[in-house]
Amino acid sequence: MTSIQKNRLKDQLFKFWGIACTLIGLVMLVIFIGGILVDGLSRIDWAFITDLPSRKPEKSGIWTPLMGSVWVLFLTAIISFPISVAAGVYLEEYAKKNRLSALLEINISNLAGVPSIIYGLLGLEIFVRIMNLGASVLAGALTLSLLILPIIIVATREAIKAVPNSIRDASYALGASKWQTIWNQVLPASSGGILTGVILALSRAVGEAAPLIVVGALAYVPFAPQGPLDQFSVLPIQIFNWISRPQQGFIDNAAAAIIILLLITFIMNGIAVYFRNKWQKKLQ
Repeated sequence: MTSIQKNRLKDQLFKFWGIACTLIGLVMLVIFIGGILVDGLSRIDWAFITDLPSRKPEKSGIWTPLMGSVWVLFLTAIISFPISVAAGVYLEEYAKKNRLSALLEINISNLAGVPSIIYGLLGLEIFVRIMNLGASVLAGALTLSLLILPIIIVATREAIKAVPNSIRDASYALGASKWQTIWNQVLPASSGGILTGVILALSRAVGEAAPLIVVGALAYVPFAPQGPLDQFSVLPIQIFNWISRPQQGFIDNAAAAIIILLLITFIMNGIAVYFRNKWQKKLQ
């Protein structure tokens, strides 16, 4: 057997190995999701969504953690969106290419891969203790904002890079300033990519539990938050609380809550895919 034939054989073996690994992952995913659907679909109704948590599984609902997740997600978007987009614009359009900017870019990219529990510890020290916000919705939102800031900054920079230079040159030729070019031409042209990054980052934030547990989110709250300084719980923490209990009713509640959380995540990712496709067609 020649070396060329050996290489072709290795390619075929690797191809089949990759297909087998993919099929195993898909089969396991189908089994897991199928088990969740079997346990949780019968539990989902309007009362389950609007009822408060209870010690009795048949009377327990997700209204409190659902509203907590909505509050945290809303405040996280308000805090992280302008800061991260402004940082991405500065780094891509204004920052000089030197050692300092290169070091800053490397650190931002590395921060995107830092475990979320580290951000929870940082939020505990800065927002809960130093700023004295306590275990509030605002402290949780600020912590998650730190978590997703690097992700949105990187997405913003990539979206701005994809804008053709001809658009900038045409704007400058008409007498526009640098800021007018960025505001009126570059940002609208890159808005689809930026929104895609923002939505994907928020879809990650909505499923985070570890940093919020460290900040002080509670497993049981008898009321829905009414303001940014109220105590709160979120869906991932409520799911963890239910799944740790021995009663089958709470296991079914956890499965139903997982379905709702998955539905929220799929909707957000679907919106991100829509904006990405629309943005790519606009650039073409």
